[in-house]
Amino acid sequence: MVVLVVATASDPASIGPAAAFLAMPGWSPGPPIPEGMESFTNGNVRLLKHERSIVAEDDLDRRWQEATGEAVSEVIFLSKHTAVSNRPALTVHPIGVPHLREDETPPQGGRPGWAGVPNPRIGPWFRLMQKVAADQGLVPEFEVRCFLDAFSISESTDINTDCF
Repeated sequence: MVVLVVATASDPASIGPAAAFLAMPGWSPGPPIPEGMESFTNGNVRLLKHERSIVAEDDLDRRWQEATGEAVSEVIFLSKHTAVSNRPALTVHPIGVPHLREDETPPQGGRPGWAGVPNPRIGPWFRLMQKVAADQGLVPEFEVRCFLDAFSISESTDINTDCF
């Protein structure tokens, strides 16, 4: 099983961390993916770069497995978010729009009435982000948040829903 890290080429908050990953030793070009996505491999981690909005990329885990034969255990999306306050925000969050009925259309993609399968790492990541932000003097300029996002992956891939 592989971990899929997804970066959006047009999002500086996404492509910057992706470039930092790829600057580390051990990365090599990955398999070609239909739909024009670029991929890279390092151990059991796969980095996928795409051009479309991240909320338009439902079922990347299933699509990756269909294209490569590799099952995905976890999906991590690198993305930029705007806080309601318009302050910069550091976030870690699960995906889904469970508050919508099945007959409603999610404004940012995903499946109405659905949320990701729990992943035990989001809670520790959120607490670590809070600590690093405080230690680096980023608070109160930056918000450190945990919330829900609105795209979907298959039901067998871990996405964290335990923020605390």
